[in-house]
Order: sequence, then C-alpha cells, then structure tokens
Amino acid sequence: MTLEQLNNQYKITGQLEIIAGKGGLPMIQIKSAKAQALISIHAGQVLSFQPNGESEDVLFLSSKAYYQDGKAIKGGAPICWPWFGADPEGKGRPGHGFVRNRRWNVVATEKMGNGDIKVTLGLDDTPETRTIWPHSFSLRQEIVISDTLSLSLITRNTGNQKFSITQAFHTYFKIGNIAQAQVLGLEGCDYIDKAGGGNAQKQQLGAVTIESEVDRIYLGVGNILTIDDGALNRRIQITSQGNKTAVVWNPWEKIAKEMVDLEDTDYQRLLCVETTNAADDIVEVAPDGECRLIANYQVIRN
Repeated sequence: MTLEQLNNQYKITGQLEIIAGKGGLPMIQIKSAKAQALISIHAGQVLSFQPNGESEDVLFLSSKAYYQDGKAIKGGAPICWPWFGADPEGKGRPGHGFVRNRRWNVVATEKMGNGDIKVTLGLDDTPETRTIWPHSFSLRQEIVISDTLSLSLITRNTGNQKFSITQAFHTYFKIGNIAQAQVLGLEGCDYIDKAGGGNAQKQQLGAVTIESEVDRIYLGVGNILTIDDGALNRRIQITSQGNKTAVVWNPWEKIAKEMVDLEDTDYQRLLCVETTNAADDIVEVAPDGECRLIANYQVIRN
C-alpha cells in the first residue's frame, strides 16, 4: 500500500499519520495528548516513545542505524522471533529470527475511549517464510501509546502441527550515563553469562551494574524490573507477562566500536533490558493455539 492508501485507511486526524521515514521506510507517527511515538512498519518496531512532560525519550535509537529492507534497525524495541539468539538448528539462518528485518502489515489503528492510541501490526506466513521456518503462523503486535508504552506479541499457530519458539522484546533504553545506571529486581536470580564464556550459571548479588560488556540471560525472573538511571533522575519500570527469563545487554567499548551501526561511545548511553522467552524458557504452541508476550514501560521520577 502507498502512504496515501495507508493514511486513507488508518490515519487518526491530528494524532496518527503514516509518513515517509528515514530511508523512505513507512512509519507511523503519533502525537497524542499523552505521548509522542514513532513506529517503523518495517520490522514492526517502536523506535521512539516520549511521554508528554518528559524531556528525554524512553528508548535509545542509534544515529547510525540502517533504514533499508533486509536490515535490522539498531535501537527502539526490535522483535526477536521465532527464535532468540543464534539459529537453534545451526542452519545459518539470521540471529534473532526473521521478523526484525522485513516489512510488517498495518492491521488496525484505534483511538480508545481513554485517549490511548492502539496500533496493531501483523505478519503471516508466506511461501518465502516457510523456506526459512516451515510453519504456518499468524503474528500480531499490539502497541498501546499512553502515558506508558505497552507491547503485546501474539503468536497463533494456524497449522496442524505444534511448534516451539523463543522470542523477545530486545528493547534499547536511553540512559544518561551507564556508570550511574543499575537494574533492580534481579537480585538472587541465576543467570547465564554469555559474555563471560558460555553457559555457566551464576547468581546475581545485589543490583545489576555495568562496568564491562554484559550479556546475561536471567532465569526465573519476576514480572517487575526497574532501570534506575541516576544521570537522568528517573526510573523506568518494566512490567511483563508470559516470560520466565530476561536479558541484560550492553556491548561496552570494544563491541560498540566494531558495530558499524553504533557510535563508538553509544555504549555509555544505552542499556538493553529485554523481556524474553530465552534459553530453556521455550514456548510450545499447539495447532489453533496462541501465546502472548507482554511488556509495559513506565517512567517513574526519582
């Protein structure tokens, strides 16, 4: 569909418009009474969310991000699906699945009675996707822009055989200074230390602080995590459903310099706290069944 056709069908006058974004990619721009947001239809990805009255975006978005077909956008809230991390079958398929680098479809937009804006994006299987992952599916993402940001990823099995998935909201949060940030709510949880050399489990003692590369899959997590950002004088509360794991990631200096779609010093300004089904937190979806992964992000002033 062209931008004109998309706007004819989905525009909400004065609050939601589909525009040509960077690289010419179609994007949904929202300016409501509660917040501003930008959603890329390519990748089905929220790129920006800023509640009204807040001086800073909740999300980090790289100034060097790619905006082109076949490329993932570095920042915002990328969707990892139907696997998290490396190809679980070792077939050379892309890391984190195949939905974060292709165009989704706009399914619906709605101004709700309380003033929230709801956007539904979707992907369904095609002959091309079945050559990558041989299953029939219907994937929907419900995005609610309020004074909080709510994401729901809904997987439906439209085939006649069960399938298993891992998945994530690989969300990049904007941080004032990584040296003054910590993650609360993971105290006492075991984690797999991917940056520390593999699958050995360790236990989190106290708050999570970042002083070097961090890539950890936390196991048996609760449903409320908090980023305490001393430099921006705020907390970001992450409330989740449908997951037993969470990932904390920061590339640190060496990897940031190696990533062409990150500035060398961006590691000081970003922190990924990801709502996941990862490691052994595998979700099985029966024929005609569905599963939901849900995350809500709220700014709380210190």
